[in-house]
Parts: sequence; C-alpha cells; structure tokens
Amino acid sequence: MNILKNIESIRNDFPILSTKVNGNQLVYFDNAATSQTPNCVIDSISDYYKTLNSNIHRGVHKLSQLATEKYENSRKKFKEHLNANCTSEIIFTSGTTHSINLVSNGFIEFLNEGDEIIVSQLEHHSNIVPWQMLCEKTGAVMKVIPMNEQGELKVSEFLKLLNNKTKIVFINHVSNALGTINPIETVIEKSHAIGAAVLIDGAQAAPHFEIDVKKLNVDFYVFSAHKLCGPTGVGILYGKKEWLEKLPPYQGGGEMIDEVSFEKTTYAELPNKFEAGTPNIAGVIASGIGLDYINSIGLKNIKEYEDYLLDYATSKLKEIEGVKVYGESKNKTSVISFNIGEIHPYDIGSLIDNLGIAVRTGQHCAQPIMDYFNIPGTIRISFCFYNTIEEIDFLVKALKKAIKMLS
Repeated sequence: MNILKNIESIRNDFPILSTKVNGNQLVYFDNAATSQTPNCVIDSISDYYKTLNSNIHRGVHKLSQLATEKYENSRKKFKEHLNANCTSEIIFTSGTTHSINLVSNGFIEFLNEGDEIIVSQLEHHSNIVPWQMLCEKTGAVMKVIPMNEQGELKVSEFLKLLNNKTKIVFINHVSNALGTINPIETVIEKSHAIGAAVLIDGAQAAPHFEIDVKKLNVDFYVFSAHKLCGPTGVGILYGKKEWLEKLPPYQGGGEMIDEVSFEKTTYAELPNKFEAGTPNIAGVIASGIGLDYINSIGLKNIKEYEDYLLDYATSKLKEIEGVKVYGESKNKTSVISFNIGEIHPYDIGSLIDNLGIAVRTGQHCAQPIMDYFNIPGTIRISFCFYNTIEEIDFLVKALKKAIKMLS
C-alpha cells in the first residue's frame, strides 16, 4: 500500500499535525468538515502576497499579468482533473454552497408553478435550503427520494418520482453524515431520459476518488477546495457550457460585464459571466497547488488507503459495547457516524477533545437524516490519507475511557 509506506513523510507535509492539544498530540478526525493544509499550499498563499499581490485580468503591468496567469492556470488544472471539455466550464466561487445557490437562482428562469424538482433525504442543508427558496419564488414543488435503514437511497422510489414535470434533480455524490456513495450514474441517466437536468454535490466525493464529468454526463458538479487540501473560501462549479450559457448571471459588478451604459449592460463570456468582482486570487492559486498535491499522491492510492482505515475503524468501534453505527451501506467512503448507548454525542466529543481528538458531533447540517433515525445527532469521525491506524487505536481507548466516566 503506497501511502502506508510513505505515511511519515506525508504527515510531515502538514504542520498542524504536530500540534498539541491539552498536552496531547492532535488526532484530527474531522476531515469531512475540512481537510488540513500542506506546506506547499501555505507557502503558495504567502508567496502570492509577498511577490504577486495584484488584481487580475485588468492590469497591463507585470504583477497583474503574472497573477492572472497563475489564477487561470488553476482553472486549467481543475478542467483537466475533472475531464471537462474546456476551461470556460470551470467557475470559481466561494464554496459549494455558493455554487449551489448560483445554479438554483438561475433556475428561476426555467421553472413554472407546478413544475417539480427532486432532492434526496441524504442531503446537506446547503443542497436543500436554496432549492426550497427557489420553490417559494416559482411555485415549483420539491419531491424527496427516501432512504433506508442502511443509509441508502431507495432508487425504485426515485424512479417513481420522475415524470415529465421534473426539471432538475440534485443529490450529493457522498453523504457527509453517513459516508454513503450514491448511485449518481443511475440518477443522471434516468433524469436525462425524461429531460431533467442534474446537479451533483461532490463536496464529500472529490477528496476521495476520481471524478470524470464527461463520463458521468452530469450537467453541474460542485465541490470545495478546502476539502482537497486547499484553503477555505474557494469553490469549484463545473457546468456544461450549454447550461452555463443559458443561466443568467448570479451577481452583477466588475469583470462579469462586456459593455456598460445607463441604457443597457451586456455580459461577458464564460467563465467571467459568473465571477463578478475581485475574486479570492490567492485562494484560487493555492487551490491549484492543493490539487497538485492530491494528484501527486494519487486518488486511487488515497481511496485504497482510506478504505483500509474505514474498515479497520468500523471493526474496532463495533467491538465497543453499546456502539451503534448509522449508515452501513456496502458502498461508502471514509465517514463513520455512531452513538454509544444513551450517552449524548456532545458529551463524548467534549471528553475526547480533552485528549486531543477532534471529531464532529451533532446533526452535521443533515437534520432530515437524524430525524429519520430519531436521534439528536451522532459522533462523526472522518478520515484523510494522513490519518493512521495508531490514531484509530488511540480513539478507541479514549472512547472507552469516556464511557466509563459518563456511565
């Protein structure tokens, strides 16, 4: 296993992993929220402000030209990474939430009262609320694909929901709360068959395995750089060119215009049409560096290693009396949501934090999932390729200690 052989070297690339919390070595198991940042990304941000700090696309001076080149080079990197047709299909936003709102706001143009849109029960709030707002504005109706006890979508029920009133289907590729990998290939194929567009929230998928938007034939695919070893404040929106050309601009301002007069404004070509104002230049450049780092390790290697961590941790957790794991799909990635007996997840999270272990507790911005299981929330551990078996063993010991204190 390639990563296992190089784990020490990889961990040395992440300065935060040497942090002490209450005198204990940090164990970071909250990667589904945000991954940590390697030195090369940190250095990239510092280097930009030290040597390149300048606005892009607008200046004839050398700094502006160099900053523009690096910014647009990041766009090329994401285009190649996703196997998009052209760089104009890659739009930089402030994050996955921004990307979803951009698309949902644009669909005001295409929905009438009584039209239907479809979401799944497994969604993050960011892929629910913007569409609810769209329904309020247009009179469209939202339908929900239900889930089962294993945390999987009921595909047969999804097929029953599809009809000629369906205009867009939007689901996540991977559940942030349960780790379930959804059958997006089937969703895309069946949705297209009745003429509906598809948006996939890939925030939890992009860090863990390869994405080929051309092969998927997806209309929109969105994710965030901060889950791919990049900085916060950068999102990537892939959209088919024909769809991006149809959508109206989301924001007005500089950069997204062609000509402006008090009588009429015409808009810029893609991708500038959707990138109003001064963007997060340093962040976008650093995001490309983060992507380079991920690709230097290899997503196939990452998936293999993280699956190894997932299997090991699942088996060890299940040896602890009272542990209940939620979301046991056979097709899942490196997230484990669980509770222990009647102990509140927050209490467990607080106690093991004192030992330096960072986990997420609560509803994980996925309240419909928690409502389905009739629980207040879960303890969620989520892995990245810099985590280790030794850290999992330490977590198990910490959980046993916490249980004794809380029982």
